[in-house]
Amino acid sequence: MSAAYELTASVRDRTGKGAARATRREGMIPAVIYGGGEAPLAVKVDHKSLTTKIHAGGFLTTLVTLDVGGQKIRVIPRDYQLDPVRDWPVHVDFLRVTAGSKITVDVPVHFINESASPGIKRGGVLNIVRHTVEMICPVDAIPESIVCDLTGLEINDSVHISAVELPDNVVPTIRDRDFTIATIAAPAGLKDEAAEAATATPEAGAAPAAAAAPAKEKDKG
Repeated sequence: MSAAYELTASVRDRTGKGAARATRREGMIPAVIYGGGEAPLAVKVDHKSLTTKIHAGGFLTTLVTLDVGGQKIRVIPRDYQLDPVRDWPVHVDFLRVTAGSKITVDVPVHFINESASPGIKRGGVLNIVRHTVEMICPVDAIPESIVCDLTGLEINDSVHISAVELPDNVVPTIRDRDFTIATIAAPAGLKDEAAEAATATPEAGAAPAAAAAPAKEKDKG
């Protein structure tokens, strides 16, 4: 898992849209800490520090210690909103976590050994069905990613969750089927050739048209 880090936060005295806008004008981002059997706590976090962490990747799968006025609160980010124009955070939700507990997270999927896939070498295309997989994980052992090995895969082969080596105590939330993560799709040119070949091939047992109809005898008058 990604290394946990610490952010400094302070309590917000006021909440609501007007107060949130005022917080942003201060160069801070409004946030809420919830869960853990405690009342929600409205806080604010430094804009620059938080933006850097969000855009560094792995934000929603990395534990954070929030230092709120000297009180250390262990959390994991659960959601955040970005400004649609400027692409910087405008609000973050943090969930309190405790040692030994489990959490459901969307874990990114990474693919390796594309060059070792005969299907891709022949022009096949990696069709990613799931970019993330929802997993149940210990809070202290959240994987940064799950890895799919493409070695040996041919065109029309698929990668299922059963083929992926998962860390200990990490399981997908979908347990009732062996779901697909990716496939090796045939390139467009190969699909067209196959379709043309199927169209051009006569059906088995069909006789040529000339042989199927008997020749007419001449009228001898």
